[in-house]
Amino acid sequence: MTVESTAARTPRRSAGTKAGTTGAKRTTSKKAAGAGKSAEPALVQLLTPEGKRVKNAEFDRYVDGITAEELRGLYRDMVLTRRFDAEATALQRQGELGLWASLLGQEAAQIGSGRALRDDDYVFPTYREHGVAWCRGVDPTNLLGMFRGVNNGGWDPNGNNFHLYTIVIGSQTLHATGYAMGITKDGADSAVIAYFGDGASSQGDVAEAFTFSAVYNAPVVFFCQNNQWAISEPTEKQSRVPLYQRAQGFGFPGVRVDGNDVLANLAVTKWALERARAGEGPTLVEAFTYRMGAHTTSDDPTRYRGDEERLAWEAKDPILRLRRFLESANHADEGFFAELESESEALGKRVREAVRAMPDPDHFAIFENVYADGHALVDEERAQFAAYQASFADADGGK
Repeated sequence: MTVESTAARTPRRSAGTKAGTTGAKRTTSKKAAGAGKSAEPALVQLLTPEGKRVKNAEFDRYVDGITAEELRGLYRDMVLTRRFDAEATALQRQGELGLWASLLGQEAAQIGSGRALRDDDYVFPTYREHGVAWCRGVDPTNLLGMFRGVNNGGWDPNGNNFHLYTIVIGSQTLHATGYAMGITKDGADSAVIAYFGDGASSQGDVAEAFTFSAVYNAPVVFFCQNNQWAISEPTEKQSRVPLYQRAQGFGFPGVRVDGNDVLANLAVTKWALERARAGEGPTLVEAFTYRMGAHTTSDDPTRYRGDEERLAWEAKDPILRLRRFLESANHADEGFFAELESESEALGKRVREAVRAMPDPDHFAIFENVYADGHALVDEERAQFAAYQASFADADGGK
């Protein structure tokens, strides 16, 4: 979908109207403004780890009308996303993928926020937004070509308004801000969402995106999945204040949401997108969650964090939380869960077969298209690599 196809029906308010007033008051309460070492930051939660529904005067209206079928849909999304993710991790361990970044534990943040989007909204992901990709209709197998090394993306971003994965940390927030500024000039009433992690929040690109989006009142939601660890660096060593409070310094509201509560993520993201479409500017959402697995399959989290931390977060598992709610409210029976289990296994099988049917990566593709007319240094490096590859054939008797 092009920007022009989402041409606006309603012009946006300018930066001097409502932006930074009502929205800021709604999220920078006394509790949030005074949050420091002694105060616990405000946390939006609609579903407890035990699966009990709790009321929230500000955000209930965004999910009060949700049906049992829609709740089952959210549960299905999380289960299938986790199954696909587990299969991808296994495939990497078996040598079928070069690398994989797991989302294990972050399903609620991604599915909740992903299902809050309209079709004409545009998404700028990192490399871990497999659940958001699922919500945008990107086939899971299309995510794996890049990690196998057979393509540079695998899908048409304009087909689903879902940009290609961004490997460079934090740069997608600038892309999202520029895109949001562009659709404003085109008169569109859609919104943009940029995903990034707690580690990326320390990048200069993110600060620049915050500055530009605030000054130009861009319709963008910055969705930070704070999974507690920037590879091996804990969040408390990255910031002296809760991450959502950083938005205050740039002049727009921030809110912290229970990242393992799919209903809360759905509600808060709907609210933030609503602000953006109404011309009220950017919002920072900090989804407070946990990365249950490794940063990527090249990482060993046991070297920098203990089992007790992981076990504490396992008790807050987003999928188990929603299942408890579905069962207690009689919104799902054993037949539903059994059918979903079969669907989950079928998805894993399809992904496994699709990856194994992909061609092997072209080992020399990395040297192509570096320069338009070739380069002596690249030619030298290609020759060195060819000799290195040939050494394996010599060691194997010429095979």
